[in-house]
Amino acid sequence: MDLVPALEEPLKKVLGPATAKVMAEHLGLHTVGDLLHHYPRRYEERGQLTHLADLPMDEHVTVVAQVADARLHTFASAKAPRGKGQRLEVTITDGSGRLQLVFFGNGVHKPHKELLPGTRAMFAGKVSVFNRRLQLAHPAYELLKGDAEDAVDTWAGALIPIYPATAKLESWKIGKAIQTVLPSAQEAVDPLPDSLREGRRLVSLPEALLKIHRPHTKADIADARDRLKWDEAFVLQVALARRRHADTQLPAVARKPKPDGLLTAFDDRLPFTLTEGQQKVSEEIFDDLATEHPMHRLLQGEVGSGKTLVALRAMLAVVDAGGQAAMLAPTEVLAQQHHRSIVEMMGELAEGGMLGGAEQATKVVLLTGSMGAAARRQALLDLVTGEAGIVIGTHALIEDKVQFHDLGLVVVDEQHRFGVEQRDALRGKGKQPPHLLVMTATPIPRTVAMTVFGDLETSVLDQLPAGRSPIASHVVPAADKPHFLARAWERVREEVGKGHQAYVVCPRIGDEDEDPKKRKSPEDEAEKRPPLAVLDVAGQLAGGPLQGLKVEALHGRMPPDDKDAVMRRFAAGETDVLVATTVIEVGVNVPNATVMVIMDADRFGVSQLHQLRGRVGRGSAPGLCLLVTEMPEASAARQRLNAVAATLDGFELSRIDLEQRREGDVLGQAQSGARTSLRVLAVIEDEEIIAEAREEAATVVAADPDLERLPGLRTALEALLDEEREQYLEKG
Repeated sequence: MDLVPALEEPLKKVLGPATAKVMAEHLGLHTVGDLLHHYPRRYEERGQLTHLADLPMDEHVTVVAQVADARLHTFASAKAPRGKGQRLEVTITDGSGRLQLVFFGNGVHKPHKELLPGTRAMFAGKVSVFNRRLQLAHPAYELLKGDAEDAVDTWAGALIPIYPATAKLESWKIGKAIQTVLPSAQEAVDPLPDSLREGRRLVSLPEALLKIHRPHTKADIADARDRLKWDEAFVLQVALARRRHADTQLPAVARKPKPDGLLTAFDDRLPFTLTEGQQKVSEEIFDDLATEHPMHRLLQGEVGSGKTLVALRAMLAVVDAGGQAAMLAPTEVLAQQHHRSIVEMMGELAEGGMLGGAEQATKVVLLTGSMGAAARRQALLDLVTGEAGIVIGTHALIEDKVQFHDLGLVVVDEQHRFGVEQRDALRGKGKQPPHLLVMTATPIPRTVAMTVFGDLETSVLDQLPAGRSPIASHVVPAADKPHFLARAWERVREEVGKGHQAYVVCPRIGDEDEDPKKRKSPEDEAEKRPPLAVLDVAGQLAGGPLQGLKVEALHGRMPPDDKDAVMRRFAAGETDVLVATTVIEVGVNVPNATVMVIMDADRFGVSQLHQLRGRVGRGSAPGLCLLVTEMPEASAARQRLNAVAATLDGFELSRIDLEQRREGDVLGQAQSGARTSLRVLAVIEDEEIIAEAREEAATVVAADPDLERLPGLRTALEALLDEEREQYLEKG
């Protein structure tokens, strides 16, 4: 059954080509149905004003406020050298705060006439900081006339919906477009089974769409949101439940380790005992490996909780059972590091076929894109003959030339850096689907795991191994308190004086060519400066506050041999300070490094900061992490940094991160950010709905895997899983 044609009507037929083009390009809306599902972000009440005090930085906002004053200034600039440049500054207020609007050049004439003190209007634009004050540059605005007929009609009802908008299309224009298509909502097909909807007393889909876009009371909004949240949670969980169901139908080879084989020999060599958590998670993995359908497991663990050891034991179990295991790492630095540490941990057990190798030994090979031809040929030969039980590599493992004797287990490190296609290509190299273990050091709250990785069973390592040291974290406000930054460099010198080492991380490399087209005009004063760069900072530190120390730079565009040489010198203690990009974010292990200074820390995400911080405090000496920022104290960025400094609990931080960033398109490629396929469902707040929807979905799919009795649900699923996402789900 197809979706009712009224909702499939292209927007260009209904709204005209110009508006439809902007909606398609900037909001991803193509049909009447898409537009009806573009829900208001919040609602303004007549006479009640938005809080200007809570404006988020760098986001498009819509505010309702009153003009307090307006002043026209003239100035000289490159374009108007004789002092003929014009700038209109308008201050607006809502009683809670004030905000400055600026208009430049020819754009000042209309607002100068219209925005007189006392005028009320809706303003839309991007919040930026100029001279340490919040401002909107060139906002769009719509005057609110108290009694004019059209204003009352346009903003019908007491509640004004404020829609997620873009620079090219303001909220009120989206609102007018929605009013045009709203009658089509009556023809929306309901995806929820009747029994579920009635059992939970949810309103019908047409009623929910009407109430979310044109509410008369706050109760209308609540009814609509409750219903629409269920749609999102349930349809998504049905998609994942169908995938889990399909996986249980696949065959796989059960892999059980031999009683006195390689795994036992390895455990006997370990100089320490496994933590309780490591033992428990290993049991879960071994149980999965012993079944005849493929394991799909997510292994989450705090930075440094010993995930690599757990994964290595799983790989050894598979080798014991006659199969091969492959570990996929996101970067060459990390692949080399994993290879080095696994070979060290295994000792003579990694010397299969060599003199001095133990009798149960296997070969552990490395495969990366930059290897020499001879070494590469040998590695490929070892894989196809089965001589190598374990291979560690980068994307190079996925190439067509790579063939395995009998691939039994794929371990993917740092899942969020790998496209699904890449994981899929590697899984396709087994004679039967291999078992899959996905590791992530970015702890994911339970509900996100249920939503994003709903098809994976989850194991969590939350204990740190003995001997790990605590890490103290502090925010260094470089603009407000420059002496704090000077003190930060003194602390680095003190640590080096005690025989330790330090990392300094920057967001950019610094060898990018400046694009002349991107040069800012003087009018664009509100723009931030570019992020600090490794090559600049390394030079400034070596010639300035860290003079006399051995400072080296490391970044992703260096030749692989140079990168490896720099890392080796740092690991050997020959370098005091390593200035690097986030190439050191995961897996780099130098126990002697005790300080991490992160420049422009506000340019990194919460999980990235947590990852970076995990590079220090890996030995017996305590770690120190300094988050340097120039953002003002009231900004959201500073609050985010304060949150990172306040806790070392990655799960807590990932919740904060999620609340601030939104969930990302939980099914699509974008793992976070503005493109969220969840419109009303908030993963953290709606934990209960997600858990209940998961149970309901499992019941529905078990009874009717092809959804033959639920055509409305099948239609909604097809709309959610357009082809790209359908493939994404199948590959997972």
